[in-house]
Amino acid sequence: MFRRTYYATILCLSLAFSTTVLAQEDAENGRPVLRSAKEIRNKIRGGLIGQIFANLNGLKYEMKFINEPGNVTEYLPALPDGAETDDDTDIEWVYIVAMQEHGLYVPYSYLSSIWLRKINRRIWCSHQYVRYLLGLGVSPEITGDPRVNPWAEFNIAGQFTCEMFGQMAPLMPQTAARHATYYLRIAVDAEPLQATQFFTSMIAAAFETEDISTLLDIGFQAVDPESRVADVIRRTRAWCAENPADWRATRQSIRDAWTKNGGNIRDKNGYELNTAATVAALIYGQGDYVQTAIHAYNFGWDCDNTAAAAGTILGVIRGEQWFRDQGWVCPDVYKNTTRDDMSMDETITSFGDRLIEIAEKQIVAAGGEILALNDEEEAYFIFSEQPKNILPIKELQRIRDESLGLTRQRIFDTIDTEESPEKLTGIAYLAICLDCNTELQQKSPEKWANAVASLNRQEGFLKYVFRDTNFSSADSVKQKLAAAGVRE
Repeated sequence: MFRRTYYATILCLSLAFSTTVLAQEDAENGRPVLRSAKEIRNKIRGGLIGQIFANLNGLKYEMKFINEPGNVTEYLPALPDGAETDDDTDIEWVYIVAMQEHGLYVPYSYLSSIWLRKINRRIWCSHQYVRYLLGLGVSPEITGDPRVNPWAEFNIAGQFTCEMFGQMAPLMPQTAARHATYYLRIAVDAEPLQATQFFTSMIAAAFETEDISTLLDIGFQAVDPESRVADVIRRTRAWCAENPADWRATRQSIRDAWTKNGGNIRDKNGYELNTAATVAALIYGQGDYVQTAIHAYNFGWDCDNTAAAAGTILGVIRGEQWFRDQGWVCPDVYKNTTRDDMSMDETITSFGDRLIEIAEKQIVAAGGEILALNDEEEAYFIFSEQPKNILPIKELQRIRDESLGLTRQRIFDTIDTEESPEKLTGIAYLAICLDCNTELQQKSPEKWANAVASLNRQEGFLKYVFRDTNFSSADSVKQKLAAAGVRE
């Protein structure tokens, strides 16, 4: 009670002075800070609007600029019909509603049923693979393991579904990274999850600082220094410094460095090119929202996603009111065109309300408080955090190996008890990928034959594996399946 009264009194007397002093202490020592609830909420909503504009306005440029950069010279943010769902925001939307109903960390068993009910269309790459695996009964604890899902090694699902976790953890970059990686491990692994920690930490820190260089430093501290993502960030910043007035030269260096797969999907939807493009767009945009979006579009590749990440950072910095003041057309609509069993009358405002609700739960869960100063004013007492790499590559590998051991045990337990070939379909796939199919075949030859036959009936999945998962790191899975008698 003393702490609540003391800090509330300070804030009432001089909010600006107290937050400046406490911010300095926080930067040095990670001490608690006070922030106006109105201002934090304004920034959360700004991040959402910044993300939506950049994402949806960028769809017309998606995958259009590959070998050469784009030539976008002007951009007026506008959504005359309001916003609509796209995988850049609607995967997070599903997670947020689940968090409201089941808590900040929804158990993976619930997440599996949530995916099966709600996420059934307008998904691609690793998310499409995850959906197939969940449909076969594979646990989300392992659907992001590259040994099971080849897309997970490089896919940018670790980037374009992470931004809101930063918005929901103001001034708490570790919490943002921890929260995001818990959910995004369903679809991606090692390096992509370093990108997750990079972007969520920058977004969480953007509630405190608007300096792009400082934010990039903060994001870098959240990345495993031995990771390839760290190298991408270092090299991209160096090229930008070498070519301060020539973004095309930097773009060429990025393309030359990380176009290594003959121009297939790995060279368009991978974390290297798209992380580099986002970093460069932020640097060349110099804190200007429109210029940052233009650069993100022109750098190309999966550019609606890179623009959305950069747009979220700038949106948090500027806040909702700034966007309103620009007069950019966007009715208060978030039209659901993609997600089953979700609201059909969501608005940008109600979406922002959800983000604010989760942010307040995060603040309280971390030991903070929501302080009522009077009938109209509230403040957030936040235990702010310094950026930190919470999931290094080696730790992720340890987690995956531990999960692998449990999965192998479940495979053998299930083959002993389950009679339905259909329910053994996912077991057959996992056993083949994890190299225990020979043991299962010897242990239960009839069950194994029926399970493989059931797997061979999964025409949509097998087409996606053999025809659409077209990059070299998927060859091992395809070869194992073919050797076990599974073909398209």
